[in-house]
Amino acid sequence: MIDQAASRLGRSRSEFMLEVACREAEDVLLDRAFFAVDAGTFTQFQALLDEPLPPTDKLRRLIKKKTPWD
Repeated sequence: MIDQAASRLGRSRSEFMLEVACREAEDVLLDRAFFAVDAGTFTQFQALLDEPLPPTDKLRRLIKKKTPWD
């Protein structure tokens, strides 16, 4: 399975494994990051997350695009 995936990406097994391992290591480190902020900054951050971005033409095109699994 690993060889097939590497082949489909045009990479050797070693290149594929190194890339996947680095990506996973990055995810682990980013998931474990801790950010300390004051209450006001956290409130602003939550407000940004809760407020949806206005629709754009690019987003509309993406939503209308046929998905690969359809």
